Amino acid sequence: MTDPRYTPLTLSLPATVPFVGPETQERQRGVPFVARLGANESIFGPSPRAIEAMAATEVWMYGDPENHDLRHALADHHGVRPDNIVVGEGIDGLLGYLVRLLVGPGDAVVTSDGAYPTFNYHVAGFGGVLHKVPYSGDHEDPAALFAKAAEVDAKLVYLANPDNPMGSWHRGADIVAALEALPEGCLLVLDEAYVECAPEGTAAPVAADDPRVIRMRTFSKVYGMAGARVGYAIGAPGLIEAFNKVRNHFGMNRAAQAGALAALQDAEWLAHVQAQISTSRDRIGQIARDNGLESLPSATNFVAIDCGQDGAFAKAVLEALVAQGIFVRMPFAAPQNRCIRVSCGQSADLDAFAAALPNALATARGGKQ
Repeated sequence: MTDPRYTPLTLSLPATVPFVGPETQERQRGVPFVARLGANESIFGPSPRAIEAMAATEVWMYGDPENHDLRHALADHHGVRPDNIVVGEGIDGLLGYLVRLLVGPGDAVVTSDGAYPTFNYHVAGFGGVLHKVPYSGDHEDPAALFAKAAEVDAKLVYLANPDNPMGSWHRGADIVAALEALPEGCLLVLDEAYVECAPEGTAAPVAADDPRVIRMRTFSKVYGMAGARVGYAIGAPGLIEAFNKVRNHFGMNRAAQAGALAALQDAEWLAHVQAQISTSRDRIGQIARDNGLESLPSATNFVAIDCGQDGAFAKAVLEALVAQGIFVRMPFAAPQNRCIRVSCGQSADLDAFAAALPNALATARGGKQ
């Protein structure tokens, strides 16, 4: 017997995933985590209306392949047309479709060193060549990204605002102003997954028909539906229509469609969760200060805590937290990897984190747990 005849590109790729899931870590540890504070899910949960809508869904039917009701509701919500909206299996799924549409072997793509790794994963999977620029003061640097794009003739530039993993953000108007330097023929992928957590004015005031930009949004964060996998993109009609050439038309399950539609209509629950996130961010900051650490300003549903040393020390802190049942993550690239990243959580989750952090720091500094 012989192996399947993989493509040369496939053979050249490592067997890897962008993130090791908490479930994998729990299986390796043999016990569940006490507090799940690493994946930036909304521990506060989805709207009760969304739960009811999903529970009432007749899941024996395939989901609507056009996502008609949800697309029209999103268009109304954003004051755009339905042909400006594409719905997909989370932002991750939409990024994969977008890269498939635009990136072939050898094509240049620009991102920040240490930014969201799933985007990089898709670019590598389709043979693109990644060019990275460093963060500037724990912020992604639009001017440097666009300058690099011009230098390498990039087809795509990825920018998250607010940023993951640092929680930093730019004013939307500043991003629009920076677009003047985006080279002709290059598309800005503006990932706004956390924008509902951010201060007013963070969302970029870009016209939906602007062919230079595609904006990504999700129901996985503030809307509390990470497990349902619902994301959407806002862009020019020609680009949105092109997704129909490559997307999985039955990729959205019917329950997820119903839940997202109900969640979008529950502004009261959204405001409740936003308040919970604000309170939780403050508590995480206080826990950091109580342990002699600094928390970075955040416009997301997580907080980056500066551990005050290098990446090796932060990794030791993270591992000591995991050993105590506290699931957190950390940035991948220096100097941002001096931090650990802690998702917002309920009081009990943060109590567990507060109890574990002193021991984790002592362990990392060479003491005993």
